[in-house]
Amino acid sequence: MQLFITSLNSGSNGNCYYVGNQREAILVDAGISCRETERRMKRLGLSMEKVKAIFISHEHSDHIKGIAVLARKYNLPVFITLATLQNSRLDLSGIEVIPFLADAPVQVGELSVTAFSKLHDAIDPHSFVVAYQDVKVGVFTDIGSPCHNLIHHFQQCHAAFLEANYDEKMLQRGRYPYYLKNRIKGGKGHLSNRQALALFTAYKPDFMSHLLLAHLSKDNNCPQLVQQLFEKHADGTTITVASRFEETPVFEITAKAVVPKPVYKQFSLDFS
Repeated sequence: MQLFITSLNSGSNGNCYYVGNQREAILVDAGISCRETERRMKRLGLSMEKVKAIFISHEHSDHIKGIAVLARKYNLPVFITLATLQNSRLDLSGIEVIPFLADAPVQVGELSVTAFSKLHDAIDPHSFVVAYQDVKVGVFTDIGSPCHNLIHHFQQCHAAFLEANYDEKMLQRGRYPYYLKNRIKGGKGHLSNRQALALFTAYKPDFMSHLLLAHLSKDNNCPQLVQQLFEKHADGTTITVASRFEETPVFEITAKAVVPKPVYKQFSLDFS
């Protein structure tokens, strides 16, 4: 039993994440063009014929702008909350639109996809956990703060896409206007490197084999800085920084047989 994962693109210029088994797959978000999605899938040796659905996290354009063309071309159902759909201004006529609810698993073939609510400045934002038998992969981006929902699901994942959007000093010293800096760090914007690292070091399960650091800011972060920061604390987990310009390799995620350790950690860790 295994899941195969890749980031097709990750950043404010577009987000699209692939999770699948040998027979079927889903995309979480479709923020790059249909043509670019196809090109990147082909370079990776992945078939669009395996993709059976698109799940949408929220209505911001970098997560939805490729949906309509992609879904129509491949006759893909789009799973999206009603509030997100209403605020997206998408024309999904002729496309099968299926609302989902938080904490209610959706079955796509042998994949089980569970959404949960998150903190972000969108109308009804969600993160996702994709499960196949005993293997779980989380897609955790566009998060203002690590809430209890995120902590709970992160601890169960064999691999995860986790946002590390900005370096706090770079944001503070950077060219962004004051209101935008406040929006990014204000609790419903994005996770900083420090917040993501605190979550990782405190709540990473022993069986987490891969962490893909996602949605890095072009202006307020540095891929090399993030890679070095997390590798110091990797403890056996493969660290990959997802690019805003190209796809990552495809990673095979399996369930490791490990003896669970007693968990004494509390939910009082300060992520501010």
